[in-house]
Amino acid sequence: MRRLLLVLPFALLPLAIAHAADEHDHDHDHEHGSLGAHEHGVGRLNAALDGQTLELELESPAMNLVGFEHVATSDADKAKVAAARVQLEKPLALFSLPSAAGCKVVSQELESPLFGDKPDADDHDADEADKDGHEHHHDHSEIHAHYQFSCATPGALKTLDLANIFNTFPATQKIQVQLISASGQQGTEVTAKAAALKF
Repeated sequence: MRRLLLVLPFALLPLAIAHAADEHDHDHDHEHGSLGAHEHGVGRLNAALDGQTLELELESPAMNLVGFEHVATSDADKAKVAAARVQLEKPLALFSLPSAAGCKVVSQELESPLFGDKPDADDHDADEADKDGHEHHHDHSEIHAHYQFSCATPGALKTLDLANIFNTFPATQKIQVQLISASGQQGTEVTAKAAALKF
């Protein structure tokens, strides 16, 4: 399922190296093998279009989507997590894919410690046992959403509009995008004021 996106980090490695020369953020996201650092307000989107298959992988600090990164224990926090999950389960609306492209969701996968996918942040025994400098790894909860679409008319995918992500999750200030399509590869950054990019 992830064959297209697995090549993306390697294909865009020169762009990542160039970007890293300009950025001096400490990488808190090393356990996920992603090219970007965990930075509040900043999400990452990997996109690959191969024939009729479109894959999108959104990675974001939980802070951007729900307003916190700890395990939800209060009813209010649980409601915020549930609401974010409902929004993430509507990728056709979230990514504003043009109806002319005829894209249908083939599969979607959501992962986050907040969804109960990994050990709880308050699992002190695990944290105590991990003395090699990774005690803080639960402090930076991420939400990962992976979508695969089958598009009947992929030529109609001229742009990818991320405005709904910024509207739905206003704490997201910018999204670093890595895109591979028939027209080549690109790495760019979008904001709420300039939320569209060309395939």
